[in-house]
Amino acid sequence: MDPGFGVYVHWPFCAAKCPYCDFNSHVRHQPVDQPRFVTAFLREMAEARELSGPRTVTSIFMGGGTPSLMDPATVDAILNGIAAHWHVPDGIEITMEANPSSVEATRFRGYRAAGVNRVSLGVQALNDRDLKFLGRLHNVEDALKAVRLAREIFPRMSFDLIYARPNQTVEDWERELKEAVSYAVDHLSLYQLTIEEGTPFYGLHKAGKLVVPDGEQSATLYEATQEITAAIGMPAYEVSNHARPGAESRHNLTYWRYGDYAGIGPGAHGRLTIGGAKVATATERKPEEWLRLVEEHGHGMIERELLDAEAQADELLLMGLRLKEGVDLARWQSLSGRDPDPDREQFLIDHGFIERLGNSRLRCTPAGMLILDAVVADLAC
Repeated sequence: MDPGFGVYVHWPFCAAKCPYCDFNSHVRHQPVDQPRFVTAFLREMAEARELSGPRTVTSIFMGGGTPSLMDPATVDAILNGIAAHWHVPDGIEITMEANPSSVEATRFRGYRAAGVNRVSLGVQALNDRDLKFLGRLHNVEDALKAVRLAREIFPRMSFDLIYARPNQTVEDWERELKEAVSYAVDHLSLYQLTIEEGTPFYGLHKAGKLVVPDGEQSATLYEATQEITAAIGMPAYEVSNHARPGAESRHNLTYWRYGDYAGIGPGAHGRLTIGGAKVATATERKPEEWLRLVEEHGHGMIERELLDAEAQADELLLMGLRLKEGVDLARWQSLSGRDPDPDREQFLIDHGFIERLGNSRLRCTPAGMLILDAVVADLAC
C-alpha cells in the first residue's frame, strides 16, 4: 500500500466566485497571460525537484480554481514540464478538474491529447434552482452534456455533488442521487454543504438568512448517501468519495495515506520527505504576487516547515481515518512513539465509533464517520 508520490498543480482563476467557496480562487476580468504563468510553473517545478530529489510520479492532479479555463497548450506544457523534472511512467492517473460549461467542454479533446486521462466535473446539483443558488454558471443541460462528452473522451470520469442544501429533504436528495448514479462511470464525490468563514454564505448564515440542515438531518442525508451508493456498487472508500473497486482516485489516496506530493502554483501545499525528514510547503496565494516571487526568486514558496514526529503522527491520523481502510497502526506508532491510549480507544470501540482490523489497522465505523473530527481529536490526545 505504497502512498506514492503525487504532483499537484493549482490554477487559481475562475470565471466567477461561488458563494460557498473558500478555495484559493480569483476572478480576473482581463485575459490571463497563460504563457507567462506556464514559465513560472516550470521554474517552481525546478525548485520542487531540487527539494524532492529524483522521484517516480504516481499521479498528477490539476486543481483550482478552474483548470478547464486553461488552453490545451498550457496543459500540455505543464505535463511536459513535470515529465522533464521527475520520472513519469506511462499510464499514470492524470486528473483535471473542470466546470461543465459548454464552452469549456469543447476543450476536452485537447486536454485528452495533452495526456489527461481522468476528469473531475464540478456538477454540484442536478436542478437549475439549486445550481443558481450555488452560484454556478452552468445549468443542468450544460452539466449533462459535459458528463456525456467526458464519458466519451476520457478513460475515467468523476463528478461532484453538494448536498445538505437549504430545504433539501431526504426524498429530494435520494431522487437526485439516484439520477446522478445513472450518469456516473466509476467515481462520485459527494460533499455536504459547509458554511466557511469569509464566504458570502457565511454572512448570510450568520444573519439567519441561510439555514442549512441541522446535525440530525445531515446525518440522515449522509446515511441515505451511503445506502444508495453501496447498493449500486460504488461504496464510500473515503468519507465523501465513492468508487467502484479499483476506480478510487489514486492522487487523493496519496494524500489520505500520507504520501509525499509536490505543490506547484499559487496557494499550493505540499509534503516532501527531504533527507529523511517530512517538510510541509506552501506557496503565496495571490496569483500576481506568486508570479512576482517566482520571477524574482525561482519559486513562490512562503512556508517550509519541518514537521516533527508528533505532528506527522497527528496528520497521519487525521488523513487516514477518513478512509474506509483506516490507519496503519505500526506506522502511527513508529511516528508517535506510543500505542493509542487504551482507555480512549476502548471507549470509542464500546460506543461503536472505531474498530480494529486485526492488529494492523484502526478505522472509523459508519457511526464514527459522522463525528470524525471528534474521534480524531480523542485519539490524538
